[in-house]
Amino acid sequence: MPRSKTLPAELDPSARQLVTRLRRLKDHSELTMRQLAVKTGYSAKSWERYLGGTSLPPREAVEALARITGTDPVSLLALHEIAADSRDARRARPAAQQQNEQREREQEQPGSPATPHPGPPAAATARTPPPATEPAPGLFPHIALTAGIAALAVALAAALLLMLRLDDEAGQAAVTVSPRTTAASPPPSYTCRITRLDGRWSAGINKGRNTEIVYGATGADVAEAQCLLRRAGISPGGIDGMFGPLTLRAVKTFQDRAGLTVDGMLGPRSWKALRG
Repeated sequence: MPRSKTLPAELDPSARQLVTRLRRLKDHSELTMRQLAVKTGYSAKSWERYLGGTSLPPREAVEALARITGTDPVSLLALHEIAADSRDARRARPAAQQQNEQREREQEQPGSPATPHPGPPAAATARTPPPATEPAPGLFPHIALTAGIAALAVALAAALLLMLRLDDEAGQAAVTVSPRTTAASPPPSYTCRITRLDGRWSAGINKGRNTEIVYGATGADVAEAQCLLRRAGISPGGIDGMFGPLTLRAVKTFQDRAGLTVDGMLGPRSWKALRG
């Protein structure tokens, strides 16, 4: 499995926590970027940016990854909301600062050159306070904006600490177990009953059907193939009726051993060899 790249040092703590959780789910599912793109509808290049920390994934992408790995999305979506708020705050800050700086420059622009004025004597004009000593009108909005951003940052940090504490108590255990065990409903149970009928091996699960199955398929046909692969001395993982990465690897190993085309698909020839 390729080693994940180091996340950018400037990445926001909430976004870093979210990306780390998504990386764990992807690695544990053993899905490639191309397979992840097929199952979620987001391109492989997009997932490289999301899992590399260079782009915050959309809420829908987070939900899709949680769904295909059988993970409760609540804690992931909470982290995503915090990360999105923090990103929006950082984007708003430079624009507001630019507006305030422009306003201050307009206030500090020098006026037209002074000309002799036949009005009050010099003593009277000396008592008039110079305009430069007056506070710039744009200073107070700038201070209020800075204070608002600081308060938002404090609130986001407090929410993140609360989420991390909840994660330590419950979320971490959900990530380290198999995604299939965290599904909302338990998968069906299959039992291999290997017998030899009319010169053909059968596991007694799919009534002897030779239906073509491919990666991502589920059901009794997959469970039948898993039993027959195990009988042939090749482990497909669990007998769970799910054509996942382990079953795909076992099918390719069997096809190579039997002298068949190694395409990872169980068609008529592969079924015939398995039952032979």
